Amino acid sequence: MKKIPPRKVLLLNLGFIALCAAILIFLLRAPEETTPFLPHNDHHQELFAIEGKKAAEKECARCHAPEEIAPLPDSHPQGHRCLFCHKRQ
Repeated sequence: MKKIPPRKVLLLNLGFIALCAAILIFLLRAPEETTPFLPHNDHHQELFAIEGKKAAEKECARCHAPEEIAPLPDSHPQGHRCLFCHKRQ
């Protein structure tokens, strides 16, 4: 087996340390989490009891469809993956 010169080992170790430091700095500078939580109110309470996100998301359109009691604003992204962005606590 070929022996790696000590200088190359040192450079590889320093490079690895620099990479780890860069990743750590990147993660520490990340913005705060802004994902809104699902409200704990009477309208949303049943969603917390449903197992699985996809099963719970099927219930969202009952109130948040365009013609229902709480339609989503025009600025809201389209789609029915509500619990992809909104988290259950």
